[in-house]
Amino acid sequence: MVAAEASGDLLGAHLIAALQERRPGIRYSGIGGPKMVAQGFDSMVPMEKLGVRGYVEVLRHYREITGIRRKIAALMLEERPAAFIGVDSSDFNLDLERKLKDAGIPAIQYVSPSIWAWRGWRLRRIVRSVTHILALFPFEPALYEKAGLPVTYVGHPLADLIPMEPDKAKARTDLRLPAGRRVIAMLPGSRRSELHYMADLFVLTARRLLQDLPDAHIVVPMASRETREMFEKALRRHQAMDLPLTLMFGHSHEALAAADLALVASGTATLETALCKTPMVITYKQSAVSSALIRRLGYLEYIGLPNILAGEHLVPEFIQDKATPGALANALLDLLHDAGAQRRQIEKFHDIHLVLRQNTAQKAADTVLEIIDAGRS
Repeated sequence: MVAAEASGDLLGAHLIAALQERRPGIRYSGIGGPKMVAQGFDSMVPMEKLGVRGYVEVLRHYREITGIRRKIAALMLEERPAAFIGVDSSDFNLDLERKLKDAGIPAIQYVSPSIWAWRGWRLRRIVRSVTHILALFPFEPALYEKAGLPVTYVGHPLADLIPMEPDKAKARTDLRLPAGRRVIAMLPGSRRSELHYMADLFVLTARRLLQDLPDAHIVVPMASRETREMFEKALRRHQAMDLPLTLMFGHSHEALAAADLALVASGTATLETALCKTPMVITYKQSAVSSALIRRLGYLEYIGLPNILAGEHLVPEFIQDKATPGALANALLDLLHDAGAQRRQIEKFHDIHLVLRQNTAQKAADTVLEIIDAGRS
């Protein structure tokens, strides 16, 4: 298995736990994070080595990343595992999966690459590289079935993990947040490359927002110690250590459940926010070159998963040059004072939750074992 970021680590850990219930003797190795390791996974390389996003950022680390992929491929071709599971991170995993598939090792991609956002230009490569797709979203299977690639819709594990009605009062008590204040959650990304572009933006937005909401309290859950350190440096850089802000390692579910509103970097965290039924504003910044390439290749009107799943521009998005502290603070204030907009978001978030709640880890585990058993027969 290979997972390259916090969301993939969570997916991988849930899948391992479900597989262990069915086949306790299976051994797991490759690249994973702390949640997978806690389930008995042997991570040969620190997951953080792969934690970069954006074309320019990947190019900076290209030699190291391709070296890691060659090393993992050589080890797996020598060991010949019963199956390989690429957990998301298709940019890294597809080339690895093709080598293993060509060698007769089942290559399962858990989380479909975003062909629905890229006009399908990657579909031929995926069909060549992958034995089976485990799809998280309901509109994805038809795309692969048409191309003749086996696919199983398994839903999203976050929809199983997060309750339909989060307990806001309990979350605030558990996090020891000050009583009687509005709580704003800020999630600036899980990768170092994301914090490079967004740590300062989020700190300055917090300061701007607190000028109009002096009684608010901000919670910032971070995915790793490295990203937490980067955010702390941004706080010091802008002399903002005295802001009413709680910086945490982990606890994103609790932070989002406790919050009245959230500012979230585009990615899996936007889905997590929707499942917590927290009204939000979505933002994203990356290098100018990466952004220009995405504009040329992509065609969706929006990038946030809640908007894609809703099929409408439900959640405000502020991307690249539009993502300024003033614009983001004003968007949060507008949302805070617009009960109708909050209600519309929350109602649609309930609909999304119901569709994605599929007992995901168990469905995925059953499919993986079917593939393994078919390969042995």
